[in-house]
Amino acid sequence: MHEGNRTEISTLGEFGLIKHLTEDIKPENKETKYGIGDDAAVLEFPGQQVLVTTDLLMEGVHFDLVYTPLKHLGYKSAMVNLSDIYAMNGTPKQITVSLAVSKRFCIEDLEDFYDGVKLACQRHHVDIVGGDTTSSVTGLAISITCIGVADKDKVVYRNGAKETDIICVSGDLGAAYMGLQLMEREKAVFQGEKDVQPDFAGKEYLLERFLKPEARRDIIEELAEAGIKPTAMMDISDGLSSELMHICSQSNTGCRVYEERIPIDYQTAVMAEEFNMNLSTCALNGGEDYELLFTVPLTDHDKVSELKDIKVIGYITKPELGCALVTRDGNELELKAQGWNPLKQD
Repeated sequence: MHEGNRTEISTLGEFGLIKHLTEDIKPENKETKYGIGDDAAVLEFPGQQVLVTTDLLMEGVHFDLVYTPLKHLGYKSAMVNLSDIYAMNGTPKQITVSLAVSKRFCIEDLEDFYDGVKLACQRHHVDIVGGDTTSSVTGLAISITCIGVADKDKVVYRNGAKETDIICVSGDLGAAYMGLQLMEREKAVFQGEKDVQPDFAGKEYLLERFLKPEARRDIIEELAEAGIKPTAMMDISDGLSSELMHICSQSNTGCRVYEERIPIDYQTAVMAEEFNMNLSTCALNGGEDYELLFTVPLTDHDKVSELKDIKVIGYITKPELGCALVTRDGNELELKAQGWNPLKQD
């Protein structure tokens, strides 16, 4: 948050603010016929499936501004939407950005936020085509809608997994959750102390995974190049076990996942030990990794095994066999969706 030079939002008013934050945006996709500046954006998608996803992020529920820089928050807010489009095997093209802001925020704060959004969009060749701003009495609220495209035969849903399909995951899991735990600990330790700098040496990866997640366009491109179309796919926002159970329930299947095959980074393991947490539980239920979880036919096993940054972690079974984790010592534990659920009772 800007402590020094603050320009109050009221100096510009709503339309002046929107113009100020967006006047340098130039559309780069041919589907964007007209972006910001009229009553609605004009988009044109001949012969393609159009994908639409939206996310609402509330201060105090989804993010804590004590340790989340606004530029990172803008970047992450855009990224989580782009990730949903990639999870459909699509290509994100446009986003709209809506903000509800309280008097604590100044124009410089919103510039920081927009810088993060713009950076995410530039990296993924996405156009910002509209949005809204209003006042808030409860802190910052962010709503982003993303529009993407996919060829008709390329869209991948959650409900296509078949018995004997293999289960794959990109990247590594649990690191974002450990980054959150680390931030929460430091916040508690340094509460109220202005000048103390927490020491994050050796834990940079965890913080980056939490504050600045990356949507996995590279994995989608890699699968396409290898000629592999997943049978089902999701991005991991609420935790591996939760997402896997979504795929199994919507595909009417069961699954077996091997604990020893779940990809976990070294820093995540060290941090879990420091916090005295079960490492597999963190990887299964942490969430916010924004990695891709997908199933492919058994016949693609050799092809998918050769791809970098993708791990085969299990297989799809008959529905009556249920969803289970095969532990390191060969026992089967029923998978439970213990990932983050914002609406469940405390």
